[in-house]
Amino acid sequence: MNNRKESTWTSPFTDMDIYLFKEGNHFRLYEKLGAHLCNSGVRFATWAPNAKSVSVIGEFNNWDKKAHPLSPRQDETGIWEGFIEGIDSGTLYKYHIVSNYNNYEVDKGDPYAFYWERPPKTASIVWDLNYEWKDEKWMKERVKHNSFKSPMSIYEVHLGSWRRFPEEGNRFLTYRELASFLPNYAKEMGFTHVEFLPVMEHPFYGSWGYQTLGYFAPTSRYGTPQDFMYLIDVLHQNNIGVILDWVPSHFPNDGHGLVFFDGTHLYEHADPRKGFHPDWKSCIFNYGRNEVRNFLISSALFWLDKYHVDGIRVDAVASMLYLDYSRKDGEWIPNEYGGRENLEAIHFLKRFNEEVYRNYPDVQTIAEESTAWPQVTRPTYLGGLGFGMKWNMGWMHDTLEYFSKDPIFRQYHHNQLTFSIWYAFFENFVLPLSHDEVVYGKGSLIAKMPGDDWQKFANLRALLGYQWLHPGKKLLFMGGELGQWREWNHESSIDWHLLEYPNHEGIRRWVRDLNRLLSSEPALYERDFENTGFEWVDFSDWESSIISFLRKSENETVLVACNFTPIPRYNYRIGVPSGGFWKEILNSDAKEYGGSGHGNFGGLEATPVPIHGRFHSLVMTLPPLSVMVFKKA
Repeated sequence: MNNRKESTWTSPFTDMDIYLFKEGNHFRLYEKLGAHLCNSGVRFATWAPNAKSVSVIGEFNNWDKKAHPLSPRQDETGIWEGFIEGIDSGTLYKYHIVSNYNNYEVDKGDPYAFYWERPPKTASIVWDLNYEWKDEKWMKERVKHNSFKSPMSIYEVHLGSWRRFPEEGNRFLTYRELASFLPNYAKEMGFTHVEFLPVMEHPFYGSWGYQTLGYFAPTSRYGTPQDFMYLIDVLHQNNIGVILDWVPSHFPNDGHGLVFFDGTHLYEHADPRKGFHPDWKSCIFNYGRNEVRNFLISSALFWLDKYHVDGIRVDAVASMLYLDYSRKDGEWIPNEYGGRENLEAIHFLKRFNEEVYRNYPDVQTIAEESTAWPQVTRPTYLGGLGFGMKWNMGWMHDTLEYFSKDPIFRQYHHNQLTFSIWYAFFENFVLPLSHDEVVYGKGSLIAKMPGDDWQKFANLRALLGYQWLHPGKKLLFMGGELGQWREWNHESSIDWHLLEYPNHEGIRRWVRDLNRLLSSEPALYERDFENTGFEWVDFSDWESSIISFLRKSENETVLVACNFTPIPRYNYRIGVPSGGFWKEILNSDAKEYGGSGHGNFGGLEATPVPIHGRFHSLVMTLPPLSVMVFKKA
């Protein structure tokens, strides 16, 4: 913060700071390291234990390497610090580092910088984080919005390509411009949260943020830190939570960044078998080093502290857990017990989750973990990794593969549809249809669907309906709600013009109404992570590709019936828990969504004819390629 009450500059490090830093338990380092305004200048501090000298260079001293040297602390921390009078917010700077080894010299950006020049420029910028928040109501009540027992429907967004101005050279929107559009849209659509692909500063725009360098700075492509705070603030004022993607798994090897920071492998492992990522050609953090754990956990807490973020989704967790991830025999080093588990990364992830929930018990951490690693979302004291939730990648792949098949063949792949229920409650799952599934030649969601155009739209509505009604929280990448035909392209906006066409507008209405139903029916969210919240009615009619099930809360029950063939089924009998009138509360085949208009005239009276182990049943019409929801009146 900008603290101008100090009369003279003194080092901010206390004996306790130094003790915690060395021990690997200092998780507020953004308050100590980096550049901080104080009195009539700026104090600087950076960690470079193998440096011979460190100096601050910038426009203010004509990038003179000798003008403003920092002094090493005499406590074996490797921290260099100093004060420069007469400079203020907005000053460009870097650290010039001369190593103790091989006469290595380099100019580095500040790992703890709050703000960076807009890429491709690479200097850090002195900045304060003063901001007057207006989200007190949200912050006071967000524990209920983030609860396991609350509805959660996440809209995944890449800020640079959600909407653009084609009339202005196809430029992307700024944070403040996004604040004028995104909160209203998310609210109208009924999403409870937005999740941003990484906003942390990244040199290569085409990495979508997953090649992060500025772990304490939102990218300057869209504005200042305060502009980003404003976007979050407006989302909160509209009761929309904010989840950030965060990448502690690897970082790019750009020369101005973390790699070889002081002429040694400081942040990354020295041995390429542990320190180089073969898939992304990037560097892997040395999780066994106390100072690196300090850095990463400080980064996570920073976004929760300074930016009021409501959740952190950790990218590529599987790549962190396994020493042999994407490596052949001989390309990896076993752990001390001879196994392939990365014990240092496991310890880091557990500590990360413990610290997040200790300091911010009303937020959520979410793991993108693509293997069957056990207890990802179980507490660390029970042997788990301690995450709040985990992406259900198995559900995503199986379901998309099922829906991509011609309906005539689906009867032979029925288990792909039903298998997910057998493990649905082993973890606290988020069901994602994410950006990863609509890039690199995979095709858009609707392009994956078989059949003619009518069937493609009906299949997409059925897919989305099945996702929303299946146990677990929901996530949909932008453009999926429009039925966008082309793959996502980070260099252009999603295809908003498609909403001029009734079938695409029908998809948008369907997603909106699914969200509204989700928020209004406790049976669809209260027990997302409990097996008492789900009960099969019938999953055995594989020949007709029909399934039916109940979703239940403490006091409510809804019936879901799905027909995944283009053949309407008339006089189809499904068992229900009790007699009375069952109202049809949602039908994906309704004409307002682009369907054929088949249905049950608003509802059905249950008759005392037993089937499916129940004493009452409904005789219904199952529309083609449809999902329907019934509730007893």
